[in-house]
Parts: sequence; structure tokens; C-alpha cells
Amino acid sequence: MKKNLVIAHRGIHDNITTPENSISSFKKALDKNVPIEFDIQITKDNKLVIFHDDNLKRMTGVDKFIQDTDFADVRKLRLLNTNEIIPTFKEVLDLVNSKILLDIEIKNTNKKKLVVELVLKELENYKGKVYLKSFNPFIVKQIKKKTNKYRLGLLITDKYNINIVDFIFKTNLPIYYLKPDFLAIKKTMLTKKYYKHFKDHYSIFIWTIKTEKEILEYKKTYLDNISYICNIEK
Repeated sequence: MKKNLVIAHRGIHDNITTPENSISSFKKALDKNVPIEFDIQITKDNKLVIFHDDNLKRMTGVDKFIQDTDFADVRKLRLLNTNEIIPTFKEVLDLVNSKILLDIEIKNTNKKKLVVELVLKELENYKGKVYLKSFNPFIVKQIKKKTNKYRLGLLITDKYNINIVDFIFKTNLPIYYLKPDFLAIKKTMLTKKYYKHFKDHYSIFIWTIKTEKEILEYKKTYLDNISYICNIEK
């Protein structure tokens, strides 16, 4: 993995004229040759689309969960009052066409096995460089069981239950069981003592860096093999 890799979080967007996880945000990343991070969700009728939130409201104004919505209805929506639609996974793969690295998060779902099968099927003939990751250990394990073709990561946050995070880091058992290629951890967790142990054993992705100044500050502090998942606006 390239040292100090910078990845555009949900594409290059400002959420005004260019929405996150939109075709235009990915085109901007392509123009700058910047790797992109994006999120995969599954619709009610099992179509893979690129969208971050479980609920459609923040980005479309419709208060409905994406996994309870058929694809045809998802496609009628527009992102943040622009002309941008919610793209499919295939559309993004066709757009990027192996030109830049894709850092793909598979969002949690009650269709865990199915979403893994569908993602891997879409990637079968894709020739570009791909990283796959998820917060859900079951999804990570499912991918690991089916293929070793892609670098695979476990996402970790302290947002929900710090006791679970402590268990993960202090015992090392879940990570040992999953054997991910990298850990993608929330930037506020870098100060934790247990982080120092894992940076010696895993490639580390940190998220989400907000500004160019912040990128420079982190690079000065963390000179190791760390990748930065960043909000890039222009």
C-alpha cells in the first residue's frame, strides 16, 4: 500500500452543487486522479446502490429507509435538490473503469450473505484496484471466506459502545479471527494507547479528515504507513 495515501471520502463533493456519493463527485476525483471511498447499500429488491445513510431523508428529503425502498423509487429521487440521482454500483465501476483505487464500504444489512455475493459478482470482471471494508465483522468474514482477491478492512469506531472497542483492541480476538489486511479507524481513536500496538501489525486508514491543514498535521504526527480518508471539496 502506498505510504500516506489520501482517499476522497464519498468522492470530491461540497454537498451544495456536488453531492456526496454522486457521479459528479466521482468524476471530480477521476479528473484529479484521487482514489475514492464510497458506500454500498442494498435496496428492497436487491439492487446495489451508492449511498451512505440508512435513511434517505438527509440527502433526498424522503423519510424512508433505503432497504425498504424498491430500486425504481430510489431512482426517482434527486440528491440535495440537484439533478444527481443515486448511482448504482455498476455505474460507478463503469465510470471509473480501473483508473483509480476504489475503497468500498459495505454498509450493514440484514441481507449480509446476499450483499456480499452481489458485490463480488459485480467485481468479477473488474480489473482495477479495490479495497473492501465494513463495520460488520460478519460481512468481513464472508468476504474472506469467498475470496482473497481484494485487500480487506475492518472499520472501527468508538461512537456506539466503548466497551466493545476496548474488547476488540485489548484482546485482539475479533481481529485475529477476521484477519483483515487493514483497520479503518475513527481519527479520534489514534490517541488511545491500544492504537500503538495495532499500527505495528496492520496498515491503518483513518477517517474522516476534514481539511488540507488537518492532513498536514496528521502527516507530521503519524509518519507511519497510514492512509487518510478525507473530505475533499475541490
